[in-house]
Amino acid sequence: MKACFILNPCSGRNRRRPWLAPFLREFIAARGLDATVVTTERPGHATALAHAALAAGCDRVIAVGGDGTMNETAQALLRSPAALGLVPCGSGNGLARHLRIPTRLRPALALAADPAARVAAIDTGTANGHPFFNAMGCGFDAEVSARFNQLARRGLPAYARTGLAAFLARQSAPIVIHGAGRPVSLDTLLVAVANSDEYGNGARIAPGARVDDGQLDLVAIRPVGWVDAAALIARLFLGTLDRSPRVLRLQGARFLLERAAPGLIHTDGETHPTGAALEILVQPRTLRLLVPAAGPSGHCHVLRDNDGHAAEGKTRPGELPVGRPTSP
Repeated sequence: MKACFILNPCSGRNRRRPWLAPFLREFIAARGLDATVVTTERPGHATALAHAALAAGCDRVIAVGGDGTMNETAQALLRSPAALGLVPCGSGNGLARHLRIPTRLRPALALAADPAARVAAIDTGTANGHPFFNAMGCGFDAEVSARFNQLARRGLPAYARTGLAAFLARQSAPIVIHGAGRPVSLDTLLVAVANSDEYGNGARIAPGARVDDGQLDLVAIRPVGWVDAAALIARLFLGTLDRSPRVLRLQGARFLLERAAPGLIHTDGETHPTGAALEILVQPRTLRLLVPAAGPSGHCHVLRDNDGHAAEGKTRPGELPVGRPTSP
């Protein structure tokens, strides 16, 4: 096993860990791993470093950072024989939490370095050609991401403050959604398309969504005031968001979103300006990823191993059927 650890020193908790790079090298030496540590220096650098790791013959590339680092690293590994490992150090860590990958440093490193760790093949997505692995979104979703990315200090409290400020300046937008039967036209606060079930920090945007079913889950939220917004936030963390009458839930392999004008989208929290039309596609089982054998207390997803066999697990209590649309 040959591995490369890609460390983003500016991701979330890593800003307060100047000791992390030497710690990783000590971890590698103590385990006797054939591995190197490289550090990102600018946006997009993790993709280049991951390509270099593949060229050097690495069969594991481990992203030590947040969702942005995960996204950049995974882009290079799409459809490759190498497996992605995650050492979550960001503010949300949605995909890692969905897959029950440890969010504490030592257990996450132990999984990434375990030669017997399980490799699962998961779906990925694209939004106007921009890859995403956890979720993408437009409207309020993208506005919050754009504001949050400008902050020097991150974390859930900072995200909540940013969301509040964005909500005060919120604007609804008309959108036409194609891809799940007849077109649906509605005013929206936000539209998210999820691969996994959660944004991060336990906020479950698409309860019951799976990363290996060949489908994406679209969640559209209609414009709301303060009272309805508070109820939706509670539902977001209770895992019942799509039971709200203010929410439309659809499932499909392709969505076309027609907006009134060009605007921002986010892919795994990173923002991009795009045209008015958005084409969102699933790419079934195009990323190999290191995952735990099972989740704690029976809480794990049924994921396909890389050889295509199902590894049996239990769904979480109270999960809804995947992709069940809510009445408009």
